[in-house]
Amino acid sequence: MLARHNSVRLVPRHGSTTAAVGVLDRTTGPQLRDSLLELAAESDDGVLVDVEGLELEDRELVKVFSFVALRLGDWPAVPFVLVTGRPDQRAVLAAQSAPVYADAASAEAALERPSRKRARRVLTRSSRTSASARAFVRGTCAEWRVPELAEDAALVATELVENTLRHTDSVPRLRLELRRRRLSVEVADESPRPAVVREGLDLTETGLGLRMVAKVAKVWGSSRRRSGGKTVWAVLRRA
Repeated sequence: MLARHNSVRLVPRHGSTTAAVGVLDRTTGPQLRDSLLELAAESDDGVLVDVEGLELEDRELVKVFSFVALRLGDWPAVPFVLVTGRPDQRAVLAAQSAPVYADAASAEAALERPSRKRARRVLTRSSRTSASARAFVRGTCAEWRVPELAEDAALVATELVENTLRHTDSVPRLRLELRRRRLSVEVADESPRPAVVREGLDLTETGLGLRMVAKVAKVWGSSRRRSGGKTVWAVLRRA
């Protein structure tokens, strides 16, 4: 007799709502975490998840929602809330400091959507790609009146773009986003392989690598996209 394995999945609902259905256990917890992060990576305004159809085998595992909320606060800096009509679920989630509401209307109202500015540029693969990225970043920072971030943002963009050129066959897609006092620099490509810091990097190479990005950024990471590929991102903070 074959063993039955639990599963969990995200199902799109009306508007901005997504339902999480299935069983949350130690096997499906990491799967749900990664799915929520992938969903948020392509969200423009926020993530609202209905968890009423989610069964909790281990109440400690609801910490996955607190982790996701904390992570999304750094990048992509979109609001994240949960909704369930079940009082037992709300009590468990609230005890773990997860953002939970009793109905969709209340959850939607709680989705704080601070204003932000965005700029995108699809780059061509050539000997001028990195220079084009730097010019785009510096020009955008000047337009947005954050010149104090321009040099660090240009450095980050250069490293992320060159990483894409060296390790993938993709055309780099560069995006800048300013929200509150944070500027995010993002480069998307079609490779599913996550970006990692290289050990023993030869500093005579063209780029200083992701170690330099880690030094100048408040936080950085590599996130898979539901549509395929990944986004490598770094967040800079205004003083």
